Amino acid sequence: MKAAIVKAPDVAPEYGDFAEPVVDEGYELVELVAAGIHNVVRSLAAGRHYGSPGKWPQIPGVDAVARTPAGDPIFTGFIQPPYGTLAERMAVPTAIRVPLPPGADPVHVAGGLNPGLSSWLPLNARAAEVGELGTVLILGVTGMAGSLAVQHARILGATRVVGLGRSLERLQHAAKLGAKTVALTGERDADAAALVDALDGTAPSIVLDFLWAAGAETAFAALGRRGFEEDSANIAYVQIGAMAGPEAAVPAALLRSRHIRISGSGAGSASIADVMAQIPVYIQLIADHKVEVPTRTYPLSSISEAWAAPASGTRTVIVPG
Repeated sequence: MKAAIVKAPDVAPEYGDFAEPVVDEGYELVELVAAGIHNVVRSLAAGRHYGSPGKWPQIPGVDAVARTPAGDPIFTGFIQPPYGTLAERMAVPTAIRVPLPPGADPVHVAGGLNPGLSSWLPLNARAAEVGELGTVLILGVTGMAGSLAVQHARILGATRVVGLGRSLERLQHAAKLGAKTVALTGERDADAAALVDALDGTAPSIVLDFLWAAGAETAFAALGRRGFEEDSANIAYVQIGAMAGPEAAVPAALLRSRHIRISGSGAGSASIADVMAQIPVYIQLIADHKVEVPTRTYPLSSISEAWAAPASGTRTVIVPG
């Protein structure tokens, strides 16, 4: 079959022939309808992600909208390496299949579900925990996942959304979606002061961090406090991505002076049952056009061009052809 093939770490995939997938018990053979090139797809293919099998050649891709032998469109994933979803056919677990509702655009579902769930899951859980979200702080608001996070926070009733990012153009887009934005300049003290101003004296109920590294350290500086009074805040800091780098220094004084809980959200830490429960909910949001999912499509045969395409807040989606 034809597929996108990554032959070595940090090498772009090529269009070529790959062995047909073996369909073991509990799996079914389905055909590609649409699959997104997500940040995690690139990281896994390069061998940089903790979930990477570290073996090549491989077919990249973590999830997809596919067509079953009966002709039904489903959302699916969890394919066994070296196979992935950027291929004409894939063997997928029969337990991981969510039918698409009427009106759901397969391209938007394939492009939006992975980056969308990264913030929808922790925001939804936090809203259930505290009753109302209050202020939501998003680090990395200029990316696709960040812009979706702004929309999710508003849907779930956040009273204020503050977003940090570098691209001035994308910051303007985040502002149109309802976020008060702060430009990350690289001057930590100045950036932290600007973030303090944007928060306007309120502590965030939840921080969604798609950046880590310098972005996280800027946020830590902005969230610091002085004095021995008991902290009235209750901050859930959720580490989701590391677009700015894999390491960040967490000030000891921040952990001792604030009521703050730092945790991660990703494959391995997130409950598969919780993820599966929210997938149909989120697909319905996309079908109902309650979230904006900007995408661009490329045929599978143009995988090299698609892989090189700039992100700029738009998700690249591969379709048959």
